[in-house]
Amino acid sequence: QVRLVESGGGLVKVGESLRLSCAASGRTGSIYAMGWFRRAPGKDREFVAGLIRSDGVTYYRDSVRGRFTVSRDNAKNTLSLRMNNLRPEDTAVYYCATSGPDQTPVTDQDYYTDWGQGTQVTVSS
Repeated sequence: QVRLVESGGGLVKVGESLRLSCAASGRTGSIYAMGWFRRAPGKDREFVAGLIRSDGVTYYRDSVRGRFTVSRDNAKNTLSLRMNNLRPEDTAVYYCATSGPDQTPVTDQDYYTDWGQGTQVTVSS
């Protein structure tokens, strides 16, 4: 099992930036992919951004591509999400998650087995 703890959420204004962090512990050697997901009020949880831990190949949903950057530090077992030019529609609880050890689709939340508790991001207009 991998334990995940997110941090860095908060309240910002439209156009501002935030950086989310996720610290992983436990069986980190079994991680294949790490991802960020979000759930907005009244909506289903959705994929935001993710990467393959070994080679760093990244994936983004269309609405955040060019504004968000996902990265990892394997030595520190951390995953980050830099969010620029935030919009009101980015308001959600953001979750960090991991999948592995099998190679599964990075964008499909059904393959992620370990989840953090979530951190709130609120973008005011």
